[in-house]
Amino acid sequence: MTKVTALRRKMRNNRIMRPAWLFLVFAAAIGMAQPGDFSGSFVFPLDGEVIRYEAQANDPVAKLQRDLATGRRTLTRDPKTGYLKPILEALGVSTASQILVFSKTSFQLHRISPDNPRALYFNDDVYVGYVPGGDVVELSAVDPEKGGIFYSLSQTESKKPQIVRRDECLQCHASPRTLGVPGHIVRSVYPLHEGFPATNAPSYNTDHRSPFDLRFGGWYVTGSTGSIKHMGNSVGTDPDQPEKLDYEHNRNWTSLASKYELQKTLTPHSDVVAHLVLAHQTAGHNYIARVSYEARTAMYMQASINRSLKEPVDTFSESTERRLDRSAEILLRYMLFTDEKKLPSPIRGDSGYAAEFAKVGAKDRKGRSLREFDLDTRLFRYPLSFLIYSEAFDALPETIRARFYSKLDTVLAGKDTAGMSAALTSAQRSAIRDIVLDTKPEARRRWK
Repeated sequence: MTKVTALRRKMRNNRIMRPAWLFLVFAAAIGMAQPGDFSGSFVFPLDGEVIRYEAQANDPVAKLQRDLATGRRTLTRDPKTGYLKPILEALGVSTASQILVFSKTSFQLHRISPDNPRALYFNDDVYVGYVPGGDVVELSAVDPEKGGIFYSLSQTESKKPQIVRRDECLQCHASPRTLGVPGHIVRSVYPLHEGFPATNAPSYNTDHRSPFDLRFGGWYVTGSTGSIKHMGNSVGTDPDQPEKLDYEHNRNWTSLASKYELQKTLTPHSDVVAHLVLAHQTAGHNYIARVSYEARTAMYMQASINRSLKEPVDTFSESTERRLDRSAEILLRYMLFTDEKKLPSPIRGDSGYAAEFAKVGAKDRKGRSLREFDLDTRLFRYPLSFLIYSEAFDALPETIRARFYSKLDTVLAGKDTAGMSAALTSAQRSAIRDIVLDTKPEARRRWK
């Protein structure tokens, strides 16, 4: 019996013992299924010939651990924050990305509270969680083929610190709530005064399609949010009515000094722009992983059928074609922000995160990038996800990438009938086409 199979059996026999291990803990958002979604997704088997989740990972954290094991890299522990700073440096994660969560939604919940929030730092494919006074640094990363992989690093000083892979995190991080694949979800809860999520109130998964008045519950949010109503920066004072939050005084916070000792974390910020990028990115990676799993499973099954029927190896049945087409279209819809909730008022961050994020974007000959923010009416100026540059996207099976680019070409020409073209202006479609052609060689090859 493999470790993953044994784990799933343990999960079935002990469902009440499902700790929310990592910093991006999730819960179902009742009634919030999105159009063109993988609603009710079954959980893919992870230990078969197709996925091979247990095999060696090739995400940035796994590569760092191999460097630590061979001595090519070392980590010097800081007396104040342990291995947090050297881990961020080694993984190329900026401190400007810091956002803070004070709800008790982690396995280190006994240390987390509104006056001792957990800090989360991230880049395009790595997440690092830190609890002041905690026993471990929490890490996860996106493997190009496997999806989310989870790790921890002990804060105890060691001459040879070791990052440990934690597949037991799949107890929470591989379910229909993560689209049936190992992944991450940002959770919004109604927190009570000590940080415990109210059990008699709903909680919500968050991405760019979520209503703003259901976002940020249990998180601190700094920066200018204008008139936007949200759940952040406040706790319920009545356990019987936890949904009664202070919506009037929880907006446009420029300081958290009254909430916790700022020296506990690396910066005093919990930047609203970083919050929005995180929500889009985590779900986006889940979609990419789900589509990868769908395509690889469909092609594996088709290959078996072709062998049995002595059909040519490149034969696809109508059902396989439909499955691949649907997967590509769902992914495209998400990556084009088709169902994005528009900003009710302009927002501005306060940590410098937005400038850092935009600076590293691949630019077209006119200097435009998919990482340019709008922040007045929507998140990005040119609404095609920057995840199109990710290793996970480029690792999608050829048959999915071919369909994705073909459908994207149709949308940008204004010819689709599924609402994706209509959600973009003519100027946006033209700009996105130019940016993609100038920055993605695969698009040039396919569209030529």
